Amino acid sequence: MIGKIIKKIRTGFYTNLCKKTAKQYGKGLHINHWSKFTSKTYIGNNCHFNGMKVTGNGNVTIGNNFHSGGGILILTSNHNYEGKSIPYDETTIDGDVVIEDNVWLGQNVTILQGVKIGEGAIIQAGSVVVSDIPSCSIAGGHPAKVFKMRNEQRYYELKSENKFF
Repeated sequence: MIGKIIKKIRTGFYTNLCKKTAKQYGKGLHINHWSKFTSKTYIGNNCHFNGMKVTGNGNVTIGNNFHSGGGILILTSNHNYEGKSIPYDETTIDGDVVIEDNVWLGQNVTILQGVKIGEGAIIQAGSVVVSDIPSCSIAGGHPAKVFKMRNEQRYYELKSENKFF
C-alpha cells in the first residue's frame, strides 16, 4: 500500500517537472522516473516514460501511445567534425527526431539526430538508432536494423478498435 502511494507521488512529481520543460504535451502523460526534455520537445497523448534524456538543438516529436523502458537518450545535435578545428569545432550538426504513434522503446535505447521511427515500431533494448526505422518493424542492435515485422493486419485491427495500453 505505501509503495503504491510513493510511486504515485514520484510519478506526479516527475510528470509535473517535465511539463515545465517540454514545449507541448498531450493528455495522459506518465513520467515514472527522472526524465529531461528540451523546450523543443512535443509529446502526444497517453505517453509513458520510464527515464529519458533529450539533448541538443533539434526538435523532438513523440506521437501518441508511446512507451519506453529506462535509460533512453535522444541526441539532436552532434559536434561538427567538418568545421574549423580537429577533432571538431564549436558548431553543431543538428537534426530533428520524430517518433510516430504507438512506438515502444526498450531499455537503454539511444537515438541520434535526424532519425524517424515509424508508427508501431518496436526498438530492442540496448539499441542505437542511427537511421530511419519503418512503420510496424522490430529493430535492434548497434546500429539498429530491422530483423522482424509486426503482424500489420493485427496491428491495424487493434488500432481501429482503440485498444491502447
